[in-house]
Amino acid sequence: MSTDVTAGRVPAASRPSRLPTLTGMRFVASLMVFVCHAFTYGIFTDKELEGNLITYVAKLGFVGVGFFFILSGFVLTWSARDSGRPLTFWRRRVAKIFPNHLVTWALGLLFMVWLGGYAATVNNTVPSLFLIQAWFPAEDVFFGTNGPSWSLAAELLFYVSFPWLARWIQAIPARRLWLCAGLLFTGTVLVALASQLLPTDPDMPYYPISWYQYWFVYCLPATRMLEFALGIVMARIIMTGRWIPLGLGPALLTLIPGYALTVWLPDAYGIVAPTVLPLALIVAAGAVADTENRPSPLRNRVAVFFGEISFAFYLVHILVMWYGPMGRVPGRTWDTLPALGMIILDFALTVLAAWILYRLVEVPAVRRFANARRKTGPPPPAAPAVRDQASTPAGR
Repeated sequence: MSTDVTAGRVPAASRPSRLPTLTGMRFVASLMVFVCHAFTYGIFTDKELEGNLITYVAKLGFVGVGFFFILSGFVLTWSARDSGRPLTFWRRRVAKIFPNHLVTWALGLLFMVWLGGYAATVNNTVPSLFLIQAWFPAEDVFFGTNGPSWSLAAELLFYVSFPWLARWIQAIPARRLWLCAGLLFTGTVLVALASQLLPTDPDMPYYPISWYQYWFVYCLPATRMLEFALGIVMARIIMTGRWIPLGLGPALLTLIPGYALTVWLPDAYGIVAPTVLPLALIVAAGAVADTENRPSPLRNRVAVFFGEISFAFYLVHILVMWYGPMGRVPGRTWDTLPALGMIILDFALTVLAAWILYRLVEVPAVRRFANARRKTGPPPPAAPAVRDQASTPAGR
C-alpha cells in the first residue's frame, strides 16, 4: 500500500521499518571510498593517468563519507521509537559498530607490526581503539591501526548527541524545516571559510590544502555534526509532509553539478559543501521511493545484500589494500591494465573479507547485544484487547 508523504504527516505506525533503497545506496557510498583510496595508492606507472584519476575520480571518497553522515541522521530519526530510552539507543549503536571495529582494529595492529614493520605506540593504537582519534590533528594518531575507523569517531559523537539533538530539531516548526536545512548547508560553507585561519603547513598529499585545514573541514567530528543534523532535518521534512515532488532520478542528477564543484573549487571549499544538499535530497528521495513503492534501481536483492555488508566492507578495505596483493611490495607500480586488474582483485578480496566479518561478527553481535535480555519470571498480566498502535516499533 502506498503512503502519500506529500499529503500530510507520516506517523510511526505507517512508516516502513526498512528502506531497501537506502541500504543499496550504502554500498555505492562504500565503493566511492574504495575507488578514492585505490586511485590514490600510487600503483599506476602512467603518472599522468594517475594524476587525472586523482583529480577527477578519487574525490568520490568525499561524497561517500558525506553520504554516510547524512544517512546516519536520517535513518536514526526515521526508525526512532517515541518511547526509546537513551541507554537502550546507545546499547544498540555500540552493538552495531564496536564488534566490527574491535576486530579490524586488532587485525590492523597485527598487520602493522607483523607485515608492515611499524612500531606500535600509544599514539597510533590507543586513541583509535576508543574511537577518539579524529579529535587529534596528528597523522599518526588519526590513522591509527585502521585508517577508515576515523569516521566512527564522528559517528560516536552523533550517537551520543542524538537523543538531545533530535529533541531540539523535533521542536522546530514544520514550516521552518527547509530553512533549517539551508542554514545547516550554510554552516558547511562557513566551516570551509573558517579553515582558512589555520596553518597552511604541512601540505596534505594529493590535495591542495594543508593537513590542519583538511582535518578541520573533513575529519573533525564537531564540524561533521552539521551533516548529521541535516539528515535528521530531512527525515522530519518527510515525516511532517513537507517533502517536495522530487523523484529519485532528478535527485541523483543534482549530484553532477555538486561533484563538478568538488573537483573545481579551491582548497577546503570543495571537500564537503558542494555535495551536501544533493546528498540530502538523494537520501530523502530514496526513502520516499521506498515509502511510495516507486521504481528504484537499488532495491533489488543484490544491491541490498551488498548494502548489508557495506559497513564491514568499509572497515576492511584499507587493510586488504595495504597488506594484500596491491600493497605487498610497497612502491611497486603496474601498467594500466595490470593495475586495474590489481584493483579488481583487491575489490574481490575485500568483498570476501567483508562478508566473513559481517556473518561471523556483525550479525551475531547485533543479535546478542542489541536488545536487552529478558528476565525470567512469571508471565505478565493479560494485556487489554485494544492495541496501542503508537507503540508499534518503527525501527530497523
